[in-house]
Amino acid sequence: MLATDNKERYLAAFKQWPGQTAAPAWLRQLREAGIASFDALGFPTTRHEDWKYTNVDPIASQTFVRANGEATSLSGVEIVTRSMAEAQASRLVFVNGIFSPEFSQTSELPHGLTIKRLSEVIGQNEPTILSQLGRNTDAQRQAFVALNTAFFTDGAVISVEPGCRIEQPIYLVFVSTAKSTPVVSHPRALIMIGAGSEARIVESYVGLGSGNYFCNAVSELVGDADAVIEHYRIQQETDTGFHVGSLEANLARGCQLTAHAVSLSGALVRNHVHVVLNGEGAECVLNGLYLADGKQHIDNFTEIEHVEPRARSLELYKGILGGSAHGVFNGKIIVHKDAQKSDARQTNKNLLLSPDAVVNTKPQLEIYADDVKCSHGSTIGQLDGDALFYLRARGLGLDEAKSLLSFAFASDLVGRIKIPSLRKSLDEYLVGRFGRW
Repeated sequence: MLATDNKERYLAAFKQWPGQTAAPAWLRQLREAGIASFDALGFPTTRHEDWKYTNVDPIASQTFVRANGEATSLSGVEIVTRSMAEAQASRLVFVNGIFSPEFSQTSELPHGLTIKRLSEVIGQNEPTILSQLGRNTDAQRQAFVALNTAFFTDGAVISVEPGCRIEQPIYLVFVSTAKSTPVVSHPRALIMIGAGSEARIVESYVGLGSGNYFCNAVSELVGDADAVIEHYRIQQETDTGFHVGSLEANLARGCQLTAHAVSLSGALVRNHVHVVLNGEGAECVLNGLYLADGKQHIDNFTEIEHVEPRARSLELYKGILGGSAHGVFNGKIIVHKDAQKSDARQTNKNLLLSPDAVVNTKPQLEIYADDVKCSHGSTIGQLDGDALFYLRARGLGLDEAKSLLSFAFASDLVGRIKIPSLRKSLDEYLVGRFGRW
């Protein structure tokens, strides 16, 4: 089936969707704007500069049915283990886009923290919260964000009141279960951190089963003045799972965001991170780690906009690729004309473990101010021969030496994770993964 035919199927499905008719007027308008943007944009192709190295035909040409959340063989222990969540931590769990109360845990929340289902907030018609929904995304420019905006039905809303420090991390777990019929889900998250508050949020995307599925996720993050936010996005789709995820962050004056994106698997994965430093002195740190082997394809597209003066951004992404995997890094930093005294640094490093692995890296700077400090750079290389020889001379086998050096390459980023249990889980995962590579 051609991608254009499938676009028409999405448009027709939207017209026939009973849920749209039953939605409140403001939500109908939001969704209609989303489907109109998708109609205008269509699925991106490699002729689009931002998608030059990623062909979405495997997604665009396949017919998915709306997931209904049905899952017959999951357990709470399995979900906590696979998602790398803390067993006692607050969490919302969604299976195929549908809220699963039996796996969620939101009792005894600390003062100032509210965690709700998005559908619950919509039902209660809370205008202060809902006014933010869709406000921070660019559905007119991003086809998959537009598609999510048209079809999302549920997700999570996290709200932290001003001046609150939330000690324990908050987990959002999105599980996709593949079956004989390919399914699609469009989870949505809205995260609002009040002025002077601190919070840590972990989004975990997990795939189970052996069939095809497509997870099209969008998260909006709003950081008020002087908020301190840690955001983690851990993605473990299956070898037949497709994932397109977008994080849209808008930071006010003095807000500090540290975002970690860890992509460990997936047939075709595209991560889009867009941060707007929208207040003087705002800061963001983007850390990214991506692993791919076999025929996996993982694409990281990041965009940081310096809008106001004296903002700072620091970005480090690392990729490790084996087999005939394909990695993509496209990092763009835009310094607007009023963003004087901006400080922006971006680095991408890639390690290829096989002759058939491929990576395309494209750092970009667009600078419209004249008093700034900006730099970018990228590297692609193989394991160091001298280091391998050194380790083998001390009794390690070739595979063991390769595993140790690969782990060392990744450990720089894992070591930046400030949640001990998550860092430990990732360390254990990497040791096992590199041991099999």
